[in-house]
Amino acid sequence: MQIDWWTLGLQTVNALVLIWLLSRFLFRPIASILAEREATARLLLDDAAAAKASALTLEEQARAAVDAMSADRAATIRAATTEAKDARDRLLEAARADADRMRADMRAEIERAERSARRAEAERASLLAVDIARRLLERLPASSRVVGFIDGLVDAIAALPETSRADFATRGEPTLTAPRPLTAEEDALCRERLENALGRPLKFALRVDPTLLAGLELENAHTSIRNSLRADLEQISATLLTEPENER
Repeated sequence: MQIDWWTLGLQTVNALVLIWLLSRFLFRPIASILAEREATARLLLDDAAAAKASALTLEEQARAAVDAMSADRAATIRAATTEAKDARDRLLEAARADADRMRADMRAEIERAERSARRAEAERASLLAVDIARRLLERLPASSRVVGFIDGLVDAIAALPETSRADFATRGEPTLTAPRPLTAEEDALCRERLENALGRPLKFALRVDPTLLAGLELENAHTSIRNSLRADLEQISATLLTEPENER
């Protein structure tokens, strides 16, 4: 085989020129473009990584904000629940107090009404008793309205302490109350029996009070001795008023 060196050299020169041209106008621009694209890609990757990190940070912040909001909401709910419970307890306590006060007022009103009714009944009974007693006394001798009560008055005087009996004779003039004017015989009998009971002379002023109905009452500034039908009726009326109270 015979080699044509001129042809080989020419081909070699052509190859070198081609390689230089490719390197000058193709490989270097492509390498530059690739380097720029690689830098751009790296920059984009860095930006993406930064964006991802920022997104993660925002996500963490959002989660923390949600947790904080949940905690605040739970605290708000607890506070509202506690406040509502306290308000309910206050309302219930106020309602119970109002109910107790209303029951007490109603009980007091009922008791007042009962007392008023008892008082009215006692007054009616007293008036009826007075009317009955007056009608009965009209059928009896007039002397029985006085003479029949002298012994009871004398017994009441005898039951007094000595100092109280002495008080009638020494401290002013006592008053003897009768349902009608006394006859001379009744006046003398009263003075005699009263002086015997007191053990000393006695001067008294006579006062007429028809509301006594029957009986005698002796009194001074300190002591009152009542032996009359009016006193008995008043005692009965007072008993009618006090007996229901004692039963409570």
